[in-house]
Amino acid sequence: MTSRPLSLLIVSALLGLCLPGPSRSVAAPPPLETAPPHEVGMDAVRLSFVDPIVEEGLREGQMAGCVVLVGRKGKIVYQQAFGERQSDPESVAMTEETVFDLASLTKPVATATSVMHLVEQGLVNLDEPVATYVPEFAANGKEEITIVDLLTHQGGLIPDNSIRDYEDDPVTAMEKTLATKPIASRGERFIYSDVGFIVLGEMVKRLSDKSVHEYSQEHIFGPLGMTETGYLPREDLRQRAAVTEKRDGEWMQGEVHDPRAYRLGGVAGHAGLFSTAQDLAVYATMMINGGEYGGVRVLEEETVERMTRPTKVPRGLRALGWDVNSPYSSNRGDLMSDRAFGHGGFTGTTMWIDPTQELFVIFLSNRLHPDGKGSVNSLAGRIGTVAAAAIVEPSGLTAPEAP
Repeated sequence: MTSRPLSLLIVSALLGLCLPGPSRSVAAPPPLETAPPHEVGMDAVRLSFVDPIVEEGLREGQMAGCVVLVGRKGKIVYQQAFGERQSDPESVAMTEETVFDLASLTKPVATATSVMHLVEQGLVNLDEPVATYVPEFAANGKEEITIVDLLTHQGGLIPDNSIRDYEDDPVTAMEKTLATKPIASRGERFIYSDVGFIVLGEMVKRLSDKSVHEYSQEHIFGPLGMTETGYLPREDLRQRAAVTEKRDGEWMQGEVHDPRAYRLGGVAGHAGLFSTAQDLAVYATMMINGGEYGGVRVLEEETVERMTRPTKVPRGLRALGWDVNSPYSSNRGDLMSDRAFGHGGFTGTTMWIDPTQELFVIFLSNRLHPDGKGSVNSLAGRIGTVAAAAIVEPSGLTAPEAP
């Protein structure tokens, strides 16, 4: 068992006695229902403009296939599978039930959500230095970098440490990652960093004695009934996963694409999560509802508000684990409101959630298959714009300005 400060052990013990899990005794809710667009104030004809955008992307080779899901007011109004989940060595059609390697969507959905849950338990103070919880992180001048700094990519950390740091075993890899030297002063620059989220995943483990995989299953995905979401997907989910690229001459299917997450055993704070569009729709609805879905509460309203509140960073706006309007926002629809937040993943995945319009747009693709040359961020942004334009009820449509 990893060591923790005595005060944290005492708090944890008291919370264990006094505060049962938020939904442990409640049965998991059912998946989202499907409804015609007009029932939730959307226009079906406008929404159908998604189809030609995707077909254009397929013709141009931007991805082998994809699943697009649009929801509003707790209902799925559009869901469609396009193209192939595998094209080489044989063609396998994409389906709405396809499982995707979410890549960096892992950061907000698994890691940041787990961190916010730990905040609710009194085990994490967002403004505390990371080294309070992971003492080795203080090495090389990182003593003052806080949890918020890592969640918003303002810690000055390098984007990725050398893959050579991961050549031995996961324990040694983590030691080398914690010892990395920053390349900028805290708060000086916005540097999108996988390293920061690898550290956050380690912090979850130190404070809970559970990996981010185990913690997110117990406190987030399990209670919400997201049975097809998690790290290290079981065999039946692997069989219907979208194929990405080859590793050591074998196609990756249901195996994490990110090389660092792979060498960490498939579980890391920055990548490794798998899911389906339907499961992510449940998560998105939970966030729009302020932490609750189907009678199951996994986060408090004020926690969700803090997590998704836009924060000024150099060159844009971020939230805690989420993108808002930054150099990484090309996959954001133009007509999203100023409260919208989202994220993308290297494998070709995006999800944007707009609480003001009660709208969410999920785009999951295998843009790396078969040759690693696909590109989908612009396409996903166009789909988000179409989805917001299909709303016929009045709502705020002002996008935030990046400083």
